[in-house]
Amino acid sequence: MQTDQSPWKTVSSTVVYDNPWIRLRHEEVITPAGTSGIYGVAHFKNKAIGIIPIDKEGYTWLVGQYRYPLEEYSWEIPMGGGSIDVDPLISAQRELKEETGLIALDWQMIGRIHTSNSVTDEEGFIFVAQDLEQGETEFDDTEVLQIWRLPLSEAIEMVMDNRITDSLSVYGLLKVARLKGI
Repeated sequence: MQTDQSPWKTVSSTVVYDNPWIRLRHEEVITPAGTSGIYGVAHFKNKAIGIIPIDKEGYTWLVGQYRYPLEEYSWEIPMGGGSIDVDPLISAQRELKEETGLIALDWQMIGRIHTSNSVTDEEGFIFVAQDLEQGETEFDDTEVLQIWRLPLSEAIEMVMDNRITDSLSVYGLLKVARLKGI
């Protein structure tokens, strides 16, 4: 039986780290079983935004970059952070332009995802962008990106053989595959 009432009780909450992107809290709790416990929560100050651009030929774009926390290179759909108080579509349009130079005239939100709901409150939004026009990229100072245009079916295969492991990319590409019958 589903209930929206939390079986957890928060005894205390202390911010142990805070920067412009995340806030970490240490919480003393009473568990659903009635025992004392602790919980660590990572609060994200932005929404996760992912975009799957698809052109008339059935191609999409991936962005490759070195991911510092993973210490490895990663191929992903174009993505980034969107301010909590900004419509996710506005953030998606900005991110697509920044990372690929693409401007889309047709947008569809295809999903909402919690990236790791056991320790974070991060919420992600996935969009499909179509009717594309090519413009110039506008990379952030922290980005060294490679851009790859490839068949959408090949990007989906990269998910299936674990060459793409980013959660927003996996979710978005598999959802597009299902929606398009690929």
